[in-house]
This record gives sequence, structure tokens and C-alpha cells, in this order.
Amino acid sequence: MNRQGFYRIGCAVPELKVADVDHNVEKITEMMDAAVQKEVDVLVFPELGITGYTCADLFFQERLVEAAQGGVKKIVEHSKDKAGVFVIGAPVRMFHRLYNCGVVIWTGKILGIVPKIHIPEYNEYYEKRWFSSGQDFTENCQVEYAGMSTWMGTRILFRDKRDTNMALGLEICEDLWVPIPPSSHHAMAGATVLLNLSASNDLVGKREYRVDLAKNQAARTLSAYAYASAGFGESTTDVVHGGDAFLVENGTLLAENQRFALEGSLTTADVDVERLAGERTKKQGSYYGTGALPWDYQLVEFQLPENISTVERSVWKHPFVPSRQEDRYQRCEEIFQIQTTGLMKRYLHAQAKSLVVGISGGLDSTLALLVCVKACDRLGVDRKNIKGITMPGFGTTDRTYNNALALMEQLHIHWEEISIVEATMGHFEDIGHDPQIHDVTYENAQARERTQILMDLANKYNGLVVGTGDLSELALGWATYNGDHMSMYGVNSGIPKTLVRYMVDWVADNSLQEVRSILHDILDTPVSPELLPPDKDGNIAQKTEEVVGPYELHDFFLYYVVRFGFQPEKVMTLANRAFENIFDAETIEKWLKKFYQRFFSQQFKRSCLPDGPKVGSINLSPRGDWRMPSDASVAAWQKFWEK
Repeated sequence: MNRQGFYRIGCAVPELKVADVDHNVEKITEMMDAAVQKEVDVLVFPELGITGYTCADLFFQERLVEAAQGGVKKIVEHSKDKAGVFVIGAPVRMFHRLYNCGVVIWTGKILGIVPKIHIPEYNEYYEKRWFSSGQDFTENCQVEYAGMSTWMGTRILFRDKRDTNMALGLEICEDLWVPIPPSSHHAMAGATVLLNLSASNDLVGKREYRVDLAKNQAARTLSAYAYASAGFGESTTDVVHGGDAFLVENGTLLAENQRFALEGSLTTADVDVERLAGERTKKQGSYYGTGALPWDYQLVEFQLPENISTVERSVWKHPFVPSRQEDRYQRCEEIFQIQTTGLMKRYLHAQAKSLVVGISGGLDSTLALLVCVKACDRLGVDRKNIKGITMPGFGTTDRTYNNALALMEQLHIHWEEISIVEATMGHFEDIGHDPQIHDVTYENAQARERTQILMDLANKYNGLVVGTGDLSELALGWATYNGDHMSMYGVNSGIPKTLVRYMVDWVADNSLQEVRSILHDILDTPVSPELLPPDKDGNIAQKTEEVVGPYELHDFFLYYVVRFGFQPEKVMTLANRAFENIFDAETIEKWLKKFYQRFFSQQFKRSCLPDGPKVGSINLSPRGDWRMPSDASVAAWQKFWEK
């Protein structure tokens, strides 16, 4: 398959012997072979791994430095028939000085040598005794090393010829710990994958701090960060090296090894450089600041295989919903606070006397009502100021009707029941519509009648109409224009359907437990606008997901199409992986086509949305995150299916 931006990055921690270059070269090449078997594209080894980091004054011995250069030459030879890029740590003598370096090797060539810049000289570190700083290299220069000419310097970018999004930048151990790491400059120059050759010893609590440093740096630079640190075999005279290795992408930990292993470890993860490049493009104003790019970098190219056999990357099927319950609860609590705070501000600013909300017994209106209740509680306002209006129509079932009544009664709000049947029938007569024809006129007339009632009651009660529609409905246009599409403040507008369910469940268990049983029954009710008559048994006949498709698929599509701008083929690849054994490829393709068609055709509804709070990384407000012409063509995206 085509790469679609995926590259397999590896962190290798081989077992070593201090100052035994031949042994270390053997272990390094063994791990190179293992990485090739796993189709690793880039493999990074620990700092000074060819000699061992803890050689101390042995670095003054010509024998060791020459042996290291000879060892690098053997590794270069070993790489001739290998497709990947290998980054080795070695002491390099140049201009009568010794440098702690990362040596970048590809198919029998040394692409470049990058010296460590920040040389620690505190506590257990004495590196300045042996090594000079890479700051000596005010410019990159050509040098002779291990029998070949190559670049040496601190500002070298290593980039794939076929994919300019795939670019490597190196830093070494302490370089990460300083206020402005070299990797910040590398990222500004275009590096999407940052490699750290390290020999950070282990102390209590240090590992967590290391990971946090890498996660924060990857997030700040919108990069992938691969960290490989020295392990078993380093001298234990004063410290112990646990062999820490992990990979991070834009602040998220993708993979990690088990520290303190006696044998070597190979840790890999597939990073998505297309995703990283897309994020940078979107945030270019703040990412690149004044727009001045660092042109003093030397660009060195390599070429990785164009295709890969598989993508070994975990893809969570509900990208808006944290997979861990603890994280999910925290997310729900924070979103609920955002919703209620937003509504409180709007209520006070408008000097309103009430909140008017239509209650159907469905998920969205339930969440909106819960937000209203919590907002009133926090403001010290009587819950009777909430005007809950249930408006049964042609498709209302006993289950949703009874849940709506029970919910309003047990929350002690003011509620009213206003049937829309008679008014809608009169409207059908006015416009000459046969009520036996259950078409879009039949459905939308009901939605607009309900909205008219809510708006007029808001005038009567000096109130605000609180909108109930969610982000997924806005993406698909699953709302009646100037019907349920309209309100005075849409508290759910930033929340996708898959997350609405968890929000209601969280409130049931953690906030408004007095209505817990009702909320759980609402959660078990099929999603429906209830605009068509029930079946012969009085059950919901019109099920939204049978018409527009499963919301968990559409939310997945929404995340990757809007958040990252991925092409249809990549969205398909990710969806097939995420929903393996749940939906087949044909089903996923069917609904992805439907998503694009609806997303483009329904933009006109999003162009005039009411205000509502943004709660996550995606929002479709025309005043906020999403600006799109209402008459844009979907043709370019549909070409994917014409191949």
C-alpha cells in the first residue's frame, strides 16, 4: 500500500560492553537486522553507543577513538543492502577536538554527523572534561570521516526525496533539557521526526520527567520524538542506566520499552508525518512567527521505499472519546463546565428571566436540559425559571414522551405540554400538503412548528431558546433549516454524538443522580427525530442511523477530514483499521461517500449557526474554526471513487 504519510520509527537499546567496540558493533548490527525484518524506516541508537557512554578518561585514548571510527565504518558497510536510515552514537575527533556525535547512515553512506551542543558539567556529569560543544560549528562543513566525505554540523536536515514531509532532525541527551532545545530549530526548518540519542541515567522520578519533556517538545514543535537511551552494560560505578526508549507524536506517547532489561530492546511505532505537516500548515501564523525561516540548514536527502506492507498503528474508533474511563470522566466534567459557564454568561448578559428548551426525551435535548439545570444551580436561580416544553407530534412514542415528562418533573423545572398535531395539520391545509405523504415537507413542517412555539414562548417569558443540536448533526446537516437548526444559544454545538452519550451517562452517575434511572433509559432509546409515525407496535420507526449511517463512523470521518484534512483514501485506511471486525470495507466506503456528499451540500446551514461554546479541537461555527463556501463542489473528493 501507499505510505499515506506513515513511517516506522524505531528506538534500539542494545546490550553493550564498555570500551569493547567490536562487541558493540556486533550488537548494533544484529539490531539493525532485526529492524529490517520489522520494516523499520529510521532506527536511532543511544548516545555514544559504539563505545559506551561511561568510558570516562578512556576517551583520551587514541586506541578507543580510532576503534570507534573503524566500528562506524563496519556499520556503514553493513547498511549497504538495507533500506532504512540508522543513527549511531560515536565519539568523533575533528580539528583536534573530540565531539559527542550522532552519525546518520543510509545504504552504505554517511549522510551527516551531528555533534552534541549542550555539554553537561554538573552533579554526576563531567562531559566537558572530554568533549567540545557543537557550538564550535558556526556553519556546517564538509569533513572526512570513516573513509568518506560527509557533512558535519548542528544544523543539518535529513529528508526523504519522495516525501518532503518526512524530515529528520537530531539532538543528543542534554540538548532536550535546555530552555531552547536544538530540536526547536530543527522543527522550524522542517524536521517532522526528532531523534534523541541519550545516555540519561536513572534516578527516582526521572523517567516521568524525561517523558514529559519529550511529550511537551513534540507538542510544541508538532513533531514525532524518538528517544533511545543507554542501557544494561554501561558502567555502574556511580550510576545506573535503565535503557529508556519511547516514541511520542505531538504530545501523545505511542510506544515505550521496559527499562532495566538485561537484553537489548527494539521499540517501534508508525508515525504520521502527513498529519504533523497538516497541523503545521494550519497553525503557520503562530508556528513560524514572523515568517522568517532558518535557511542556514544543510539539506541532505535519502530515499525510503515508496510503499509499505502494513500500518502498525493503533487507531481508536471514537477519536472524540478518551478510551480510558478515568480520562473520559475528566473530559466530560470539563466539557460540562464549559457548557454551563457559556450558558451562564449568555443568560446574565441578555438579562433573561428564563431558559426555554424543547424536551423530546432524546439524548440531545436531555443534555441541553441538564446544562440548563446546572447553570441555574450555579447562579442560584430557581429551576422553575427553566421552561421545558414537550411538543408531541405524529412520530412521538410513549417511551420518549414519558421520559420527557418524568425528567422535567423530577428536575423540578416549569414544564408545559403543547401538541403540534393540530397546528401542523392546519399548516398542511394552508399549503395544500397531503398529510399522508410523509416526505420532507411533512417532516420539516413539524420541526419548524416546534421552533416557532419555542421562540414565541421565549418572547412571552423574556427568555432564551437553548439549542439542542449537536456537532454531528451540524456536520451532516441533519437538522431542519430554520427549525431545530435555530436557537438563541446552542449549548451542544461543539459536542459530537458519540460524546453526547458519555456526557449524559457521566451526569447521571456524577452530577444529577436524582434522575439517574431516567437518563439511563434515554441512553437506551434509539436515536430518532420522531417525525414519522411509530410502527404498529408503537415503537420508533424512524431511526436516524439507518438513514444517514452510524454516528460512530461519521464522527470518525469528521475528525480526520476536518481536523487533519486527510484524503478519502487515508480516511478509509484508518477507518478500516479502527472498525476492523465491526464494519466491513464496503460499509465504511458507503457511509464515507455519504459523509462527503452531505458535508458539502449542507454547509449553508452551518453558515448561519447561532452562537454556542467550542469545547474541543473541532468546531463548525462560521465565526470560529470552519469557514467554507456554501456552494463549494465535492467533485474533487468524489474522484477517489471513480478510480
